[in-house]
Amino acid sequence: MPTGPAGDPALFDLPPGSREVPTRIVLLTGASGSGKTSLTRRLGLPVVALDDFYLDHDHPDLPQRFGIVDWDDPRSWDAEGAVAALVDLARAGHADVPVYDIPTSRRTGTTHVDVTGSRVVLAEGIFAAEIVAACRAQDVLADAICLYRPRLVTFWFRLLRDLAEMRKPPLTLFRRGWALLRAEPALVRHWESLGCRALTPAQAEKEIRALLRPASA
Repeated sequence: MPTGPAGDPALFDLPPGSREVPTRIVLLTGASGSGKTSLTRRLGLPVVALDDFYLDHDHPDLPQRFGIVDWDDPRSWDAEGAVAALVDLARAGHADVPVYDIPTSRRTGTTHVDVTGSRVVLAEGIFAAEIVAACRAQDVLADAICLYRPRLVTFWFRLLRDLAEMRKPPLTLFRRGWALLRAEPALVRHWESLGCRALTPAQAEKEIRALLRPASA
C-alpha cells in the first residue's frame, strides 16, 4: 500500500497515467508561406493559430521596420499569453484565446477552444519556436517542427496568399516577402537553435501522424 507523509497510508492509489498530461502540443513554425496552414488542414487536428497572439498595432514599443511595425519580430507577439493558453489546453482541455484581425492589426475578441479527448493539438505560427523551451518546461510538448521548402516556392505562395487576403498594400507585401526570402536560411537555423526540427511538409505530416498511433503494448 502506498504511504503518505510520515509513513501514513495514502488515501488512494493513483491509476497508471494519471500524472500524465492528457493532451500534448506540437509546435509548428516556418517562414510565412511555408505550408503550415495547409499541413494543419490535411491533418485535421485541433489547431491554435499562434498569430492570434499578436499585439495590437498601438501597443507601446512595438519594433519597427520599413517605417511600419515589424510583425516578423517576436517582440510584436504575446509569448507569455500563448504559453498560458497552450498549458490550459493540454492540462484542462480548454482555453480562451484571442481573435486577431490581420488587416487592422488588432484583437477583436476571444474565442473558447475545447480540445477534450484530443491526444495532440497543433500550435502553428512564425513565432512557435520562441516558446519551445517554455512548453517543454511545462511538460506539455510533444514535438517542435519548422517547415522548409525551396525559398522561391515559399515566396510565391506567401505573396499570392497575402494579396488575396489584402493583408497590406501590394508594394509593402512584395518588399516584406523579398526580405523574408533572403532571411529564410538564417531563420531556419535560428528555429533549430531554439529546439525545432527542420522538416519538409511531407516529413512533418508523417511524424505528426505517428504521434497519433496508439503506443505499442
